[in-house]
Amino acid sequence: MTRAAPLAALPLTIEFGASSVGVAPEPAGPGLRLPIPLLAGEACEKIFDHMRPAGEKDGFMLFHRGGLIVGCALEPARPDLAAQTERLYQRLIAVSRGRHLYRIWNYVPRINAHLAGLENYHAFCRGRSLAFEEALGPAFKQALPAASAVGGDDHHLAVIFAAGSTAPRHVENPEQMPAYEYPQEHGPCPPSFARATVVEEDGRRYAFVSGTSAVKGHATVAPGALEEQLACTLDNLRLISLAIGLGDAFGAEKGFTRHFKIYLRRAEDLAAVRAALEAALLHPGDRVTYLRADICRAALNLEIEAALVG
Repeated sequence: MTRAAPLAALPLTIEFGASSVGVAPEPAGPGLRLPIPLLAGEACEKIFDHMRPAGEKDGFMLFHRGGLIVGCALEPARPDLAAQTERLYQRLIAVSRGRHLYRIWNYVPRINAHLAGLENYHAFCRGRSLAFEEALGPAFKQALPAASAVGGDDHHLAVIFAAGSTAPRHVENPEQMPAYEYPQEHGPCPPSFARATVVEEDGRRYAFVSGTSAVKGHATVAPGALEEQLACTLDNLRLISLAIGLGDAFGAEKGFTRHFKIYLRRAEDLAAVRAALEAALLHPGDRVTYLRADICRAALNLEIEAALVG
């Protein structure tokens, strides 16, 4: 009897601008396809290399390398988004149990739309918060990882998580209220994430920076004004970089491969934002993707996230 060859270890790929949506479990190209419009830069994001398929559990397609596990789930959005999110996060927490959560990416359909008087983002935040509190108890906020949530016109709720065996360090921005402490004017349950998470796992250094935008304290800065919001966002990224210990250059000279995703509410802002970021933040060799996506607050025009791997 011939023994089957082990599945190859390949980078986990998240494909943006795809013509269709779906999870790709096949070993030739494991990952997730998302039809979020690609404006410029790299269509495929590959933060996690040498991952091996680990099967499916509770609706999550899983991949692993050493103590690191990454999971992807995708399902059509349902009318009660809060309840759907709560169930999805209950499964996420169960699948990752015994490990520490490092990063969660959320793609929420029509994130600024209202249904039954509640914005979709607020419904999503409610379901996520309830799942965390139910599983982890009143002190759940201390375990929250870096995260982001953006939206689009596709009618699927997609979630990607990374977790591992090493305890991480979660970091906050000194000029922003922790998102999990936001007052109720931002929804019945505050967003459940840290501004950044830093960890060393399986011989690699990771710095995951959450979706970052023009917020100081808990207030939106310069609603609808692109130039002022971009300046504020860059300042928040600088402050997070300093809090992590990466200096003013956002780790550019510390041996990291830097992955950036820039979400723009308006496609016509691409040229101005791209020019400003290439002058103030980006370096040759950075892996950069520009996407057309709705931001969690209707008054925000852009959001920037990063994953640094060293």
